Amino acid sequence: MTACAQASVHLPALLGAGETRLSAEQIYPRLFDAILEQRLPPGSALPEQALGNAFGVSRTVIRRVLGRLSDQQVVVQRPSHTAHLAAPDPQQARQVLSARRLAETTLIGLATQRARPAQIRQLRQLVERERQHHEQGARCTAIRLGGEFHMKLAQMAANAPLARFLNGLVPMTSLIIARYESRCCDHCAWQEHAAIIDAVEQGDGETALALMHQHLDRLEAKLDLDQPV
Repeated sequence: MTACAQASVHLPALLGAGETRLSAEQIYPRLFDAILEQRLPPGSALPEQALGNAFGVSRTVIRRVLGRLSDQQVVVQRPSHTAHLAAPDPQQARQVLSARRLAETTLIGLATQRARPAQIRQLRQLVERERQHHEQGARCTAIRLGGEFHMKLAQMAANAPLARFLNGLVPMTSLIIARYESRCCDHCAWQEHAAIIDAVEQGDGETALALMHQHLDRLEAKLDLDQPV
């Protein structure tokens, strides 16, 4: 389990709860970001009443948020059971990583063809923030920004169904890393992201594809999917 996960910390504190009467649309990104930043360990319980009390909303509102995350297969919901974060087993992890590679390698080709200058600028700004947080030692935030990089890159491909598909795979990947990472990455993901942007901006689909494969190879290399869980 990564250092970002803090199972002993009170759930509302991890989610930055405190404001009340938030809408489902406002609560959802807080939970989503907590998952991307690995602040919630895989398998964490997400009790509706506790979350409702923390955000000052009804269980119905919380149920709507959890349902949206369940549609992305990030949260597991069963009748008469407390919802909890997914905790992918090794087989599920391999399937997610395989699906993500298929999606990413298709999307990078489309993004290379369709990216607009304004989108490239926004993506560079995001990677600059990722670099700053990495160098400041804010690993959890850097991880989230790295995930956002891939989701924004998917938007540049202008294929909404594929982008939605990837948006579910990115937080699942974060849970997989939190559960199976065997060593901290010895490279800077932001540098790889910057190189991918360069290739996309130049319209070099072949280089962009090769860089994406290398990036995903390094991500998978730090996982030990044979370890007991």
